Amino acid sequence: MQDKEKMLAAHFDSPGGPENLYVKEVMKPHPREGEVLMKVSASALNRADLLQRRGKYPPPKGASDILGLEAAGIVAGFGPGCKKQWKIGDPVMALLSGGGQAEYVTVPEGHLIPVPNDMSLVQAAAIPEAWLTAFQLLHFVGKVQSGETVLIHAGASGVGTAAVQLARLEGAIPIVTAGTQEKLQMAAKLGAAAGFNYKEEDFSEKVLEFTHGSGVGVILDCIGGSYWEKNISCLSTDGRWVVYGLLTGGEIHGDLLTRLLFKRGSLLTTLLRSREKEYKEQLVKAFTERVLPHFSRNISPSLQPVIDSIYPLHKIGEAHKLMEENKNVGKVIIEMPSSS
Repeated sequence: MQDKEKMLAAHFDSPGGPENLYVKEVMKPHPREGEVLMKVSASALNRADLLQRRGKYPPPKGASDILGLEAAGIVAGFGPGCKKQWKIGDPVMALLSGGGQAEYVTVPEGHLIPVPNDMSLVQAAAIPEAWLTAFQLLHFVGKVQSGETVLIHAGASGVGTAAVQLARLEGAIPIVTAGTQEKLQMAAKLGAAAGFNYKEEDFSEKVLEFTHGSGVGVILDCIGGSYWEKNISCLSTDGRWVVYGLLTGGEIHGDLLTRLLFKRGSLLTTLLRSREKEYKEQLVKAFTERVLPHFSRNISPSLQPVIDSIYPLHKIGEAHKLMEENKNVGKVIIEMPSSS
């Protein structure tokens, strides 16, 4: 029988491949000042989890070293100083700095989001990190405007599928890149006005064709170095190029600044995990007010989290392998043991 002060969590002893992951019994966290204890039903994978497992993305100072940047579950307890806007048993989802792939996690009270009535906790687990990242990229950083065209790289990823829908919600025109026909079809189904297979065609030429030579107002880029020339080629005058990941590395060979300057382009970079608690609270509040109601089936336009697959916690290594091979369309969910 499991000790009440302990819980199961995803763990790895040394950095490396997915085979290093296993489930370990660890100490259950206790909520500190202003924190809520969540009993986790499900979490979801993010690229940051893969990087952390490889030893390339340590958690921020003071954060849990357990993997997992988002989770959904129920409120299970309160630390001192909570405003008590929640009650025990409330279904919630949360943006985390770490710790989501475990049976319990502590969360700053202001980082919790209510789960819509007609949504399961597994569906809710697909929302916090991907949708808050996409919302941040489009609104807090990229300042997208209605009528602008937005180029979204990795358009069938968790962030990509969220960004397509959020761009549409704002009245912008989303177009995407992806590496398979299946992924492009998913993006189109969600509202992408066009999609380009980066393995088979020059996306910058196709983007310029689509925009009749004017280019796109905003680029959401998680790819990095290898795309820089094509990105600048299809960026409009006064466009914003938002970099939030470096899947192909950050090294650039060529005259980036001159070409950017002549377009009066803005190169913006952002990360969410390392942001201050107050920034995340503002982001959660804005998202809850402006976007969350649209996850209800009764409100048009309605939004939907896209789930690729669901793995039990003890098969987390298989889930990592799937994402590492870029096989997922949408989010990969990690479900906690039902006995917990």
